[in-house]
Amino acid sequence: MSMTESLRQNGEYEHANPYQGPHQHASSPVNPEWPPPPAQPPGNPTQPLPDMRPEQPEQPAEPHGRRPARRRGPAALLVAVAIVAAAVGGGTAYGIQELAGGDTVASSSTSTNVVPSSQKGTVSGVAKAVSPSIVEINATSNAGSSTGSGVIITDDGEIITNNHVVSGASSVKVTTSDGKQYTAEVVGTDSKKDLALIKLQNASGLKAATLGDSDGVGVGDQVVAIGSPEGLTGTVTSGIVSALDRDVTVSTDEGQEQQQQRQGGQWPFEFGGQQFNGDTGSSTTTYKAIQTDASLNPGNSGGALIDMNGNIIGINSAMYSATESSASAGSVGLGFAIPINTVKADLPELRAGASN
Repeated sequence: MSMTESLRQNGEYEHANPYQGPHQHASSPVNPEWPPPPAQPPGNPTQPLPDMRPEQPEQPAEPHGRRPARRRGPAALLVAVAIVAAAVGGGTAYGIQELAGGDTVASSSTSTNVVPSSQKGTVSGVAKAVSPSIVEINATSNAGSSTGSGVIITDDGEIITNNHVVSGASSVKVTTSDGKQYTAEVVGTDSKKDLALIKLQNASGLKAATLGDSDGVGVGDQVVAIGSPEGLTGTVTSGIVSALDRDVTVSTDEGQEQQQQRQGGQWPFEFGGQQFNGDTGSSTTTYKAIQTDASLNPGNSGGALIDMNGNIIGINSAMYSATESSASAGSVGLGFAIPINTVKADLPELRAGASN
């Protein structure tokens, strides 16, 4: 923000002394606030008249420790109100986060400009602003290992990801965008929404993402996806929102999830009565998803779907591949993300250690 400097009308007024000097010339203009001058004393008419300027009264001494009152004109008042309004509008979210502490999620009910104004609306601007908040997750279980992505939501290391990325994991390792590695523990899981919350150990000073408002997303809006497909950390793709409120069905069975991890990370799901990427099993759940044509590949799960202002609007969760072989799997522009408002509503339970 730039600060502007403007002249201020001081609004002070000098009041003339009602008691004027002893003489006033008859031709002098009359101030209606002054009393009429006394009659001219007798004397020599040729005698020079005394100084007609009114005497300035002596200012009474101010009481000790008291400053003179200052009147402010309407212009100064308007400038002051405008400055205060601008400060409140720009700093409320940041101030609340600072006062509440490190576990407060940076959240916006409207669109916040995370991207610098000089790069607003560009994919490169979004990538530069948000990439530090996206991590790679490597989970190891008895069934093998899998790679996924996650979104940092607090500066001390809370991370949102998909439940199927960490389900049944005995070890979770996280790599941030600057290459630092952390051990993480699973705090809470919700298989019905395919969400999980993990927490990094001994982390601080991380860049938390700003969670936007998925209710304000429209079909055709431009979006950016960031994740770690096939372990390629920080991969950026872009596209549009293809549709909203798509019914996506995924497995809630931990054994099925571990089996899929062993097969290479392609996550099976059902859509429109058909199964994709394998068998979802008998235990499933359905949620409303954002559909996007931004390229998603195995490893993007748990990563971010982002609007062009840099706000997280969804957590990428499923992608369709035209082949069932993970070796030749690729995006065909049919991906799905869990709306971020669903994530925000689920956070209290995840933080409380939910394991459903």
